[in-house]
Amino acid sequence: MFFRGVVNFCVMNYTEITSRNNEKIKSVAKLVSSSKERKSTSLFVLEGARLCFDAAKSGYVIKEAYFTQDAVTKFSDYTDVIADCAKNVYLITDEVSEKISDTVNSQGIFCVVEMKRQTAFEIESTKKYIALENVQNPQNLGSVARSAEALGIDGIIVCGGCDMYNPKALRASMGSLLRIPIIAVDDLVETLEKANSEGMLTAATVPDENARDITKTDFSAGVIAVIGNEGNGVTEAVKSTARERITIKMKGEAESLNASVAAVITMWEIMR
Repeated sequence: MFFRGVVNFCVMNYTEITSRNNEKIKSVAKLVSSSKERKSTSLFVLEGARLCFDAAKSGYVIKEAYFTQDAVTKFSDYTDVIADCAKNVYLITDEVSEKISDTVNSQGIFCVVEMKRQTAFEIESTKKYIALENVQNPQNLGSVARSAEALGIDGIIVCGGCDMYNPKALRASMGSLLRIPIIAVDDLVETLEKANSEGMLTAATVPDENARDITKTDFSAGVIAVIGNEGNGVTEAVKSTARERITIKMKGEAESLNASVAAVITMWEIMR
C-alpha cells in the first residue's frame, strides 16, 4: 500500500510503504539478491547510513531512498543529505525493511542507485594497478578495494568473478568501491599485452618458491599485479603473458594466502 504524507527530514513529500508485497519492495529485493538484475537495470542497492551518505556525496544518482522512522530519528544527519539527493523518498516499516535488508542488524536506510557509466579504459603507463582475475568472494573484493584506496593504488582491474555491486562487497569496502577507479575488462591477457607494450611491469602473483621474491621486485615503474581466483590462482594464460611471476615467501606449513591478504601485501610492496 502507498500513502502520501509530509515528512520532517529535509524533503517535503514522501510515500509510505507498509506491505512487504509491494511491487517496489519486490524490485529492490531482487536487486539485492540478483547480479543479473543489477546488470540488466544498471541499478544497485546500498544499505546503511554511511554507504548511502557516501554515494550521495560522491555524485551518484540516487533513484530511490527508503528509510524507517527509527532511522530518520537516529541518523537524521545522514538521512537529510540522502533525501535531498534522492529522486524519490519512501518511509517503510520495520517489516518491509527486513524484506530488503542483507544484514543481521539493519539501520533501516537503503538507496537504489544508478551505476556510473563505464568509460573506455586507457592504460596509464606510469600508474599502479591491482588486477583481480576471477575472484569470487565479494568480501575479498571489498577488502581489496578498501586497502587499495588506503594505500594509494590508482585503480583496480576486474576480470570475471564477483559483481562489484554485490551488497557484501560494497559493505566490506566501506564505500571504497564507490570512490576508487574500477576497470572491468573481458580479456585480461589483452590488457596485460597492452601494458607490456607500454613498458609497464606486469606481474602474476603465484605460490611458487621459484618465482621472484616480491620484496626483491622493482615496482618503481607503472605496474599491473594480478591476484588470482581463491581456489585456482592465476590462470596459465595470464602467467604466460605477465613479464614476472612474483611470490610472497611464507614460513610454516601454509601453502598459500587468502586472496585479499595476498593483494594487501602485494599492494604494500608496490607502494612502499
